Amino acid sequence: MVNLSDSKNKSCELLEAQAHIWNHIFNFINSMSLKCAVELGIPEIIHSHPKPITISELNAALSIHPTKAHCLPRLMRLLIHSGFFALAKTNNQNDDNEEEGYVLTNSSKLLLNDNPFSVKPFLLAMLDPVLTKPWNFGSTWFLNDDLTPFDTAHGMSLWDYAGGYPKINNFFNEAMASDSRLLSSILIGEGKEVFDGLNSVVDVGGGTGTAAKAIAKAFPQMECIVLDLPHVVDGIHDTPNLKFVAGNMFHAVPPADAIMLKWILHDWSDQECSKILEQCKKAIKERKGGKVIVIDMVRDNKKGDNEAIETQLFYDMLMMVLVTGKERNEKEWAKLFFDAGFSGYKIIPIMGLRSIIEVYP
Repeated sequence: MVNLSDSKNKSCELLEAQAHIWNHIFNFINSMSLKCAVELGIPEIIHSHPKPITISELNAALSIHPTKAHCLPRLMRLLIHSGFFALAKTNNQNDDNEEEGYVLTNSSKLLLNDNPFSVKPFLLAMLDPVLTKPWNFGSTWFLNDDLTPFDTAHGMSLWDYAGGYPKINNFFNEAMASDSRLLSSILIGEGKEVFDGLNSVVDVGGGTGTAAKAIAKAFPQMECIVLDLPHVVDGIHDTPNLKFVAGNMFHAVPPADAIMLKWILHDWSDQECSKILEQCKKAIKERKGGKVIVIDMVRDNKKGDNEAIETQLFYDMLMMVLVTGKERNEKEWAKLFFDAGFSGYKIIPIMGLRSIIEVYP
């Protein structure tokens, strides 16, 4: 005799499994829909509207083609569900006929052009076809000897590609600069004791100097140096306590009291990180109280926060696909530091998904 209860439970399990798979198959729709909204300028239009903007007003402001007007509410419905927009009463009619309109959330406010901490450049860079194409080559890459899926997709490394294609180089620099604005604000505001007693600091791989400029302004008595590749720092002018040096962190790092590696080491393999750290150690070995300031993720330090853990895992996969690096847990960081000849370290978890790690020679 068939047990109807067992049959029903089995059916529920199958349907739940199917829904789980479907949800992950279509995860990309969230990010691509958000990219669409940003490229259309929807956050800017909502922000500039004096009250919640209705769908008809949004249609008119965007100059949506008449044949696509019925699709805009569908895009907005998904982005409301994802937490990027919300609905609120417009308060522009009698209560009986009051309409609802769209407003920004804290997340979409971070996509505005004039937000000093805007992540819009980062979003557009990460979702550019050049950076999304390698995800289609993961299985091929696992079976060949290429360094990364990016190499498999484009025939060269991300760094070589960025050096030869100004559009991608600019995209990448703008993305890193947008992240640095938020990061340096928190670093200076909540982690400023990291700079106590320092007379000089080198921002290794500091790009166009967004973070270094903020540090130089906050600590005018300190000499700040940005070290990056020639094509990155070319044409950038020095200021009284900030200078730009063209070079290669694998070959040499300018001497200073502290060497800062902000969002750098996760891009590289353990072997490559050892070479970078060895150059940093040489740069501070003659300085009393010298240290390396690493700003990076410490994986698994967000126990109980499933969303943060998922983001860390996403980033780890991103490093695998685009470059040769990875996100490390504390044990892996400790091994990296001690293998490079450092004597100790301290983790300061004040930067959300990332931490400040002071590393001592």
